[in-house]
Amino acid sequence: MNGMSVRLGLKGLWVLVPMMAWGVLTATGYGQTVTGKWTAPGHVLDNGERDRLVLDLHQTDQQVSGTLTTLGHITQVSGTITGTHFELFAGRDTKPRVAGDLVGNELHLTQGSEQIAVPAKQGDEYPVYDRIDPPALHDVPSNGLAKTPPMGWNSWNLFASRINDKTVREIADAMVASGMRDAGYVYVNLDDTWEGLRDAQGNLGSNNKFPDMKALADYVHSKGLKLGIYSSPGPRTCAEYPASYGHEEQDARTFAAWGIDYLKYDWCGARMIYSDAELQPIYQKMGDALLKSGRPIVYSLCEYGNGKVEQWGAKVDGNLWRTTGDISDNWSSMIHNIELQVPTAPYAGPGHWNDPDMLEIGNGHMSDDEYRTHMSLWALTAAPLLAGNDIRSMTPAIKGILLNREVIAVDQDALGKQASPVKNGDLEMWVKPLADGAVAVGVVNMGSAEAAATVKASDLGLSAKGSVARDLWSHTNVSFRDGAYSARVPSHGVLMLRVSAAN
Repeated sequence: MNGMSVRLGLKGLWVLVPMMAWGVLTATGYGQTVTGKWTAPGHVLDNGERDRLVLDLHQTDQQVSGTLTTLGHITQVSGTITGTHFELFAGRDTKPRVAGDLVGNELHLTQGSEQIAVPAKQGDEYPVYDRIDPPALHDVPSNGLAKTPPMGWNSWNLFASRINDKTVREIADAMVASGMRDAGYVYVNLDDTWEGLRDAQGNLGSNNKFPDMKALADYVHSKGLKLGIYSSPGPRTCAEYPASYGHEEQDARTFAAWGIDYLKYDWCGARMIYSDAELQPIYQKMGDALLKSGRPIVYSLCEYGNGKVEQWGAKVDGNLWRTTGDISDNWSSMIHNIELQVPTAPYAGPGHWNDPDMLEIGNGHMSDDEYRTHMSLWALTAAPLLAGNDIRSMTPAIKGILLNREVIAVDQDALGKQASPVKNGDLEMWVKPLADGAVAVGVVNMGSAEAAATVKASDLGLSAKGSVARDLWSHTNVSFRDGAYSARVPSHGVLMLRVSAAN
């Protein structure tokens, strides 16, 4: 792809577009000014809509600031211009969102392959959306779903916008053939970019990648699985497709008519209208709509851990809510997300779960030891287990991690308690009480070298005499001599045990 990079939302979707300027470039003592409005055609969405970019900039000496607006996002940018070269950043970005050079009366972009922009016509600004005030707060009755953390698969981490009907059907088939369905992975969840256009009555359809959503749901259901879908409370989704703003009840009815079983509701585009202080009433609005739809639909809140969601998520009938930003397939991102999960532990329980984001297991950028740690920590913290890899082509090692029934049983334990860590140098011990009085414990080696780990019955609230333990990754019973067990744990690896009092 060629042109300037514009990052859209938290999804990691980048669109490369050329830019053109509105106004005349004039020389200053610091080079040329970029003050004014610039616009450019953008990418074409899968529903046939064309995005465009509007850049509204103000230059003072060498400082440049302004806004970058696309179909679904308004981003504050700032930076500098030195001579004729400018670089603009957003937030804590380490790479510029916009970079280029002014050459005569043209703008030569240098982010990616060079593009040339020229002064453009006026009238290309986006219309301002009318604000719909949030409803008064009230508690939404519980839907009675998700008594244990939801398990399934989500399309975004690997496929992003490259998802379609054929792939979803193949994933559903593979979930059955691989044994994932029988292990508890029952939700097949479409993330963003399925959306089409609204008809004259305001009904939202799917785009040409998904020609018949009802037929797809019927196929998934025929496999003993359930179908999930994605939307946003804003006018546009993260990837800038039509979302549910002003159409909450209408979309909930559509989802129910299609046979949808799960909704991921992503805050992204709502930032164009609302502040984070309004998260609860906005999510409440869709909670009410899902309840009125008459179909049991698991409600997943995706607000990146903002607004102390753990304190009110259940009040809007949320079954799970994100406690973090988006995960990436690397050790530091995975550990960062699980550490953000820790303060939310008191709020986890049957029907309402803290969600540190999807699993990256099998996507290729962590070691098998790190993926085993990933799986263990999500299970110990009673997190939803939503795989994000290609189920059709799993290696035996990845299949063994995702299908470890003993680890899954810890995640799905009926008590629904979330583990918290105790640190001891490079070793971090997570302890989770289980419904039958046993304890699950995970010792994670955060260091760069193999280390010896010891688990003591006394640290788990169990008697030093008579305790029995099982290693959940080696699938062997281990000796708890003198009330303790020791093992070597590789760097970034995990020792995971189930410890109980002897009968």
